[in-house]
Amino acid sequence: MKVYFRADASVVIGNGHIMRCLTLAQELRKRGAVCHFVTRAHQGHRADLIAQMGFELSLLSLPDGPAPASPPDHAAWAGVSWEQDLAESRAVIAESDWLVVDHYAFDARWQKGLSNCVGRIMVIDDLADRPHAAALLLDQNFGREAKDYEGLVPDNCRILTGPRFALLRPEFAAQRERSLTRRQTPQTAHLMVTMGGTDAIDATSQVLRALKDADLAEALRISVVMGSRAPALERVRALAAEMPWPTEVLVDVREMAALMTDADLAIGAGGSTTWERCCLGLPTIIVETATNQAGAVVAMEDAGAALGTGPFFASDFRERLIAALGRLISPDVNARISRASANLCAGNGAEFVAQVLEEPAWA
Repeated sequence: MKVYFRADASVVIGNGHIMRCLTLAQELRKRGAVCHFVTRAHQGHRADLIAQMGFELSLLSLPDGPAPASPPDHAAWAGVSWEQDLAESRAVIAESDWLVVDHYAFDARWQKGLSNCVGRIMVIDDLADRPHAAALLLDQNFGREAKDYEGLVPDNCRILTGPRFALLRPEFAAQRERSLTRRQTPQTAHLMVTMGGTDAIDATSQVLRALKDADLAEALRISVVMGSRAPALERVRALAAEMPWPTEVLVDVREMAALMTDADLAIGAGGSTTWERCCLGLPTIIVETATNQAGAVVAMEDAGAALGTGPFFASDFRERLIAALGRLISPDVNARISRASANLCAGNGAEFVAQVLEEPAWA
């Protein structure tokens, strides 16, 4: 089986789309598939990581100007018009069994332009805000239902929804038993802060400033996780050095599952790392760093699987964060959230999705 992936990473987009595509590609490669990535050379692209992991790669040129303003809402993330991206993508995408598209900037117009040179198209989405020309669609967010895509996909499109299908690296499933076992005795000595690899809005600094006003144990230690390309990395390092508790800034962490397993509680952005934390039962305060995260965060709160702060840019964000942290350090609340979140995701979603792509019915 031959599979192409079209996804980007950048300072604005973050790394999540590329990372979950890499997870699915690894699972497919284990099953004998040949995977080829098509990605654009935005500032903060991850072509280096794709190549390092041994996948075929086509790197589209760096945009030379702002993308035209047009629908869909995230069209500017492409860096070029959808027509230009389609033409450049068509030039490198050959006949294949599947094309996996994980990009908010593209809709059915772009997808239809490639439908005659690939067997089928799979879309990975989180927004349910635009039409798709897909045979298979994955939305791994909690609270999402197939009906949310009514009128946005063909009638015969197969839709997979929910964290059961979350595309997590195998290391999370491997650490799950150990992590859940240690949480049977709740602790609050190690706080993990992870606001995304690039954290373009510098939420990390705001979180650290808020923590200074929180009533936390003297024995607390804090681990802050960031990417080496994060614009605010040096600012965060300076803030970490001023914290009342030992605070380390960990850059480009390779053993994220092990670090999460050793953490007792977390403050994290509402992106794809949400499902990593759920797999390991890590009690978390979720910060809404983007408007499209609100629905999933509310659903998580309603299910007792996390605490939320509301929008990051709200005027009372600091107060909401401190209040949530005061609740999370309660052993009863900590244990309850751990159990509820662990029930949402077991970490084997990539296996489920790969099996679907391999089904004989598609042949």
